[in-house]
Amino acid sequence: MTTLGVITRGKYGQRLIDTVLALSDMRVVTARLPQYLPEFIDDPAEFINSLDLDPAVFRADMIITYSLHPDITPQIARMAGEAGVKALLVPNGRARVSTTELEQISKEYGIHIEVDDLCCKMRPHPSISDLNAIFGTPILDVTTSHGTIIDIKVLRGAPCGSTWRMAEKIIGTSVREAPARAGLLIQQYPCRAVRGGKGGIHESAKLHRQAMEAALNHEDASRNG
Repeated sequence: MTTLGVITRGKYGQRLIDTVLALSDMRVVTARLPQYLPEFIDDPAEFINSLDLDPAVFRADMIITYSLHPDITPQIARMAGEAGVKALLVPNGRARVSTTELEQISKEYGIHIEVDDLCCKMRPHPSISDLNAIFGTPILDVTTSHGTIIDIKVLRGAPCGSTWRMAEKIIGTSVREAPARAGLLIQQYPCRAVRGGKGGIHESAKLHRQAMEAALNHEDASRNG
């Protein structure tokens, strides 16, 4: 059984844990960082040791860290690499960590490290194949009748659970309105993605709109093929 380690901080991470436990057979181990951290940490290794994190999280096959801190995240990457963890995923991390430093750690320890703005932009990689089988960039399978969606299956969705919530609420929507409504429903979900800019939640909505368009095109091609 694949073990996923999740390092949470405040409100970040719990929704992913709940979704993974509900929709997969992966084992989840967790460690919790304080919600409020110093802006600058001179000795990250000493600081993390003082927190008494559950060491089991570093025995996982892969780790998702919501550390969201430019000093803490690289130290977690080093600890994961030293422990032999296969992959480290850093959602919501591009503005909060040096990707150059993480690339150096990745090469030094041979650990796959991915930094994304959104969990639903997670890219496939052999080291996280069990996670990618269910979670990542959304893929949908749609059934329609008389121009209306009557069934929808989430083949792969956002780890926060937004894709499955959208799928529940879009049944009965017309084919014409479905892509735009899919994006709207994602924006209404209490996602932790950044709001108010061009990216963040708007990018997530775009990905789901495109997934709906692709599913409808595939369903139409299958029906007429």
